Amino acid sequence: MKTGKVFLVGAGPGDIGLITVKGLEAIKQAEVILYDRLANPKLLEFAKADCELIYCGKLPDRHILRQENINELLVQKGLEGKVVTRLKGGDPGVFGRVGEEAAALAQHQIPFEIVPGISSGIAAPLYAGIPVTHREHAESFAVVTAHDKSNEGKPMLDWEGLVRGIDTIAFYMGVGNLPYICEKLMAHGKPSVTPVILIQWGTFGRQKTLQGTLEDISVKVQEAKFHNPAIILVGEVISLREKISWFEKKPLYGRQVLLARTGESVSEVAKTLMDNGADVIEFPKWKKTILPFDVAKVSEYEEILFSSPESVGEFFTAVIVQGIDIRKINADFYGRSMKTVNRLKERGFLAKLEEERQPSRRLLVVGDESILNQKRADATEILIMSRKELDEQFLPIFQRMLEEAEVNTVVFPSSASVEALVSGLNACGIDAAKLLKDLQVICMGKQSLSAVEGAGLRASGVPKAATKEALVDYLIEFRI
Repeated sequence: MKTGKVFLVGAGPGDIGLITVKGLEAIKQAEVILYDRLANPKLLEFAKADCELIYCGKLPDRHILRQENINELLVQKGLEGKVVTRLKGGDPGVFGRVGEEAAALAQHQIPFEIVPGISSGIAAPLYAGIPVTHREHAESFAVVTAHDKSNEGKPMLDWEGLVRGIDTIAFYMGVGNLPYICEKLMAHGKPSVTPVILIQWGTFGRQKTLQGTLEDISVKVQEAKFHNPAIILVGEVISLREKISWFEKKPLYGRQVLLARTGESVSEVAKTLMDNGADVIEFPKWKKTILPFDVAKVSEYEEILFSSPESVGEFFTAVIVQGIDIRKINADFYGRSMKTVNRLKERGFLAKLEEERQPSRRLLVVGDESILNQKRADATEILIMSRKELDEQFLPIFQRMLEEAEVNTVVFPSSASVEALVSGLNACGIDAAKLLKDLQVICMGKQSLSAVEGAGLRASGVPKAATKEALVDYLIEFRI
């Protein structure tokens, strides 16, 4: 039997843009992915459609998957001949137990590679406006585990050495031990006024910070109910934050958006929102099956209406595969949305919106199975290109994402996305009306607004245009 290969990959601190090129390649080629809670689940959407996803964090029906079990799974899948990616938050070599996993694989002679990642202890401070070293403030830096295997879980460290020899200290996952940490640092000579900052969900759009001193930070954390996952940073270099803070100044910082979707994994709307500082959960995730169809008769139609941006790519792929000469298609092209029209323009076709077409002409409607639900008496023929269904493997993943986030905004980019979100939430056992009741609900067009109201949901408003730029402007103008 062929032996597989295992990639031990650092997923970075949270922002999916911080995954390395090599790490992303390992995700894309994997047949099995074992992932941790702190690896951003959005990275899983780059995996193959048939990739097996195994969660190594806490599940409702069992305790955390123990390290021994993870090692066994890696060995088992490797011996089965699978390409396996072990996806770990931050860098796998920084409190990631990569040495234990690599040793287990080596023992069974399973080939493996270790792919470094950006460590949270460096990235989270930078996203909070703090370099961990600076020639005027800090010439040394240490990363320290803030818990150990003792009964009390208190870190057993060289406190005197940390105080005497290290300018900036980053403690990992130590919120529960914060009073003990502060007490030990002060007892060994660290001034009580030394700056301390906690960075929760660093580099995510939901990032939060809480600043104080060794003397008062424990009380502040208790009052604010601050909790893990968080990096605790101690050192004078924190004073630079007032001058070079940048991430929290992004226009949509603090926005936690639930973006309803009907197609692509990471949409242009989602990317634009994230570029402006928002934390975005796209939901739900779909599986697509391309259906057999014949496009040989396309030259007979005077008009072709594309129901979605995805249908454009599927149609022209079929034209190429079936050897159809594109010059024989004399029809005028139309799209149901501007996004679809723009997708056609990207291929060199001057298309128009559906409402501009001539109803009396021979019409071919192109789309997935959902267009069968539309009553189209004007259609000469309907060409079904694909079938979409909920990817149930992602339902528990998105459920955890929703539970960990504090969503304050919902965006419906199209009318079709309304039913998609409602059905996806129902599959997760979540009532859409209850979830959306106190949130800002944005519809990116009149059709979306009608669909939201038709579903018995409440809408907050509509941007001036159905574009991602207009959406950003609206969210900035109507802050929550």
